[in-house]
Amino acid sequence: MTKVAVSGAAGRMGATVVNAVESADDLTLSGRADPALKTPLADVLEEADVVVDFSVPATALDNVKECLAAGVHVVVGTTGFDLDAARAAAEDSEANCFVAPNFAIGAVLMMVVSQTIAKHMPDAEIIELHHDKKLDAPSGTAARTAELINAAGGKVREPIHSVRLPGLVAHQEVIFGGLGQTLSIRHDSVDRWSFMPGVLLAVRKVPTLPDHFTVGLEKLL
Repeated sequence: MTKVAVSGAAGRMGATVVNAVESADDLTLSGRADPALKTPLADVLEEADVVVDFSVPATALDNVKECLAAGVHVVVGTTGFDLDAARAAAEDSEANCFVAPNFAIGAVLMMVVSQTIAKHMPDAEIIELHHDKKLDAPSGTAARTAELINAAGGKVREPIHSVRLPGLVAHQEVIFGGLGQTLSIRHDSVDRWSFMPGVLLAVRKVPTLPDHFTVGLEKLL
């Protein structure tokens, strides 16, 4: 039984992760850390095998470093922090760090398919839409999609368009343009439970990953 603690447990994503872990037969919830709960991360590390972090960009890197220093694997869904610094911390640790800008399987497939399209229709734009409480813009998903498209020989036009409105959860459209034609791919998460299969997959796999630092759920599929 893998013991899982959740950082950012009082937030909407964190609370959903808590429920998902409690519903899993092979996982047990060992702790909930959040300033709103007056429980610091340090208080839940001793009992945890894996920490899932859905905190805020300002504290995510420190949380990653604290987990790794304690020898606890960490799965990070927070976006908008310094990935190079997290990589350096992971490479100096015996524990593993897994980061995903999006844990929804459909969103990951959208990114993978976008790489294939970019080889044939290289001109692209990205529009991402999220709830009005999301702190970073563009989203981590949009930035990762642009990175993958550009690496495949495409060119994502700047800026990435970010929409922040109440009523939204997480949505992204990638539009490719070619001579006399366009091709659009859109993914919509209308409920935060859409991310949970990916989160639980990462929790189960992070202890045995071959590298101490891994980015992208597509690496686990």
